[in-house]
Amino acid sequence: MSWVGSRAIAVGLAAVAFTAVGCGSKGSEGAGANSESVCASDVVYEGRTYIRLSNVEFKAGRKLGTATSPPCRDTNDEGAEVPETSENAYAVSGISPDLAIAIGSSPEQAEAFRVLRSDKKIPPEVQELIDGS
Repeated sequence: MSWVGSRAIAVGLAAVAFTAVGCGSKGSEGAGANSESVCASDVVYEGRTYIRLSNVEFKAGRKLGTATSPPCRDTNDEGAEVPETSENAYAVSGISPDLAIAIGSSPEQAEAFRVLRSDKKIPPEVQELIDGS
């Protein structure tokens, strides 16, 4: 095999290895951010999928019900599946629950989540929340 062919194979294998390592964790959202499971960032509430909003200031309101995190396996280890979990869902002050909710054991400990739309666009009300933080 020529030097060029060997080098191309080595570069290809390195790219595959890099991709495989990146699949198991979510990218850093700031200096010092801890690595998390990719699938731990979404929840389902009333048939809609919501994704976490980072570094957003909001006020959690009344309890809406329960949201679930679907079962997840983001590694090749069959035994590493994380089972479905449930947490309290709260209203986000000033925004319809169709667009944003807060998830946590209490309103004070809740984190903001926004609806994941098929068109990938962020609703204007949620964008205002993001921009105001």
